[in-house]
Amino acid sequence: MKTFYLGSAALAVLTLTACGQPAQNQAESLPTTETTAPAHQLLESAQGRLDIYQSVDLTADLSQLSEDQLQMIRLLIDASTIMDDLFWQQAYAGDREALLNSVDDPQVRQFIEINYGPWDRLNNNQAFLTGFGEKPAGANYYPADMSKAEFEQAEFAGKIDLYTLVRRNDAGELYAVPYNEAYAEQLTAAAELLRKAADFAESESFANYLRLRADAFESNEYQASDFAWMDMTDNAVDIVMGPIETYEDQLYGYRAGFESYVLIKDLAWSQRLEKYAEYLPELQRELPVATEYKTEMPGSGAQLNAYDVVYYAGHSNAGSKTIAINLPNDEQVQLEKGTRRLQLKNAMRAKFDEILLPIADELIVPEQREHITFDAFFANTMFHEVAHGLGIKNTIDGSGTVREALKEHASPLEEGKADILGLYMVTQLLEKGVITEGVLEDYYTTFLAGIFRSVRFGASSAHGKANMIRFNYFADAGAFTRNENGQYAVDMAAMRSAMASLSEKILTLQGDGDYAGVGELFETMGNVSPTLQADLDRLSDAAIPVDITFNQGKDVLGL
Repeated sequence: MKTFYLGSAALAVLTLTACGQPAQNQAESLPTTETTAPAHQLLESAQGRLDIYQSVDLTADLSQLSEDQLQMIRLLIDASTIMDDLFWQQAYAGDREALLNSVDDPQVRQFIEINYGPWDRLNNNQAFLTGFGEKPAGANYYPADMSKAEFEQAEFAGKIDLYTLVRRNDAGELYAVPYNEAYAEQLTAAAELLRKAADFAESESFANYLRLRADAFESNEYQASDFAWMDMTDNAVDIVMGPIETYEDQLYGYRAGFESYVLIKDLAWSQRLEKYAEYLPELQRELPVATEYKTEMPGSGAQLNAYDVVYYAGHSNAGSKTIAINLPNDEQVQLEKGTRRLQLKNAMRAKFDEILLPIADELIVPEQREHITFDAFFANTMFHEVAHGLGIKNTIDGSGTVREALKEHASPLEEGKADILGLYMVTQLLEKGVITEGVLEDYYTTFLAGIFRSVRFGASSAHGKANMIRFNYFADAGAFTRNENGQYAVDMAAMRSAMASLSEKILTLQGDGDYAGVGELFETMGNVSPTLQADLDRLSDAAIPVDITFNQGKDVLGL
């Protein structure tokens, strides 16, 4: 994606400060590591990083949509550019335009746009420009000078709320600012665009959702719109928009980042997936863990659908690109309604063709390469998202949610759970005859190749951490072998055994809310060995991209 379209550039830069405080308080409350140097240069250590993304045009077949639906897409893209601007404010405390204007090289400027700041998201958030230090773990959600001890000792309203920023008042005390106050001007504008889009919606349930989501932007209360989103089934156009995932908050994982996807449902592929949802309660009961860790039943309203994405913005567009979604994250909505699993087929196909197949040619033994298939890649990715709905959301001692207990470890461990339980579900459903495409070796071999793909995202990514743990766990269990040519082969029996034991370990850590145990797991297994690093370096030497970036927007879509 080398002609990167940043939708928010089309907006006038709003002067509202990120926390809604007077300008004179910004230096005190907003974290920054920028120096007073007049310009920034690419660090020598970052040479060769600028071409790790493959440019892809983000398009879809819009011919079946009505003029009203096309107008709705235009408005949803406009609202998405606001989400993009808001995520910039959350990810980077300095002035975005000043940062972009501080470099002369257009390729470096593009790399800044892809990363939403001067830190390389696929290289453990290392600074790639002179004049910048380490990225604050809490991004711009917390004061830069705040310690974890100070936060944990402080008591204030909204302390762990998803939709607040933490700031410091004139007396030096911590307090929370709700998003609808901190970003009032932008969210009001986004709400107006969603309400206009609702007037063009042909699906009444989608129109209702758009209006409730608009209300949520202004009230900071998102649960009602999450329930409404779960009730939609007849809409050809869809969105995922708002403050959703907490990955950007690597200090605690408490704060949600703004993002957006504008989506077109693929009706034919969605019909293929409908049959899987009814098996979720059965799969939950069969999880390879003690009974007390699987007593929560997923909601019966779970939906599986395939989509083509026509626009990414904000968190979803930063660094590595998401190819499947499982939402809502609200635990109550999940237990009452289940979740919706959205497979982003056009983005998934781009990653399979541009990245996974070349990786397999380099790192998988020749005799197993025939088992690298798009159907297996699609299913492994899909069941990763399905698996988010399985397991346990609340600790077994009743003390609270797993997310609260595991803090900053919650997201990467949850991604690890979804990866391994997704493979477990594929195994079960294939043997039950529910999945009829391919053989088990397709899914296991494609899964192994997928680990190499995702490990390259680095330790700063929740998915990257999860992949490193799984790779090392599988290596210790003999789930694969490596020959003298540096090519890997799956051991089917050993991988199946490792899959079951790692599933049990992760589910137990979650149910126990074992923060120390998860930390130890990350410390001992969340690393890249010299041998693996050498193999990953071979992928770079072969000019295999790490991820994709998009040429996107109304012009690309012909709108």
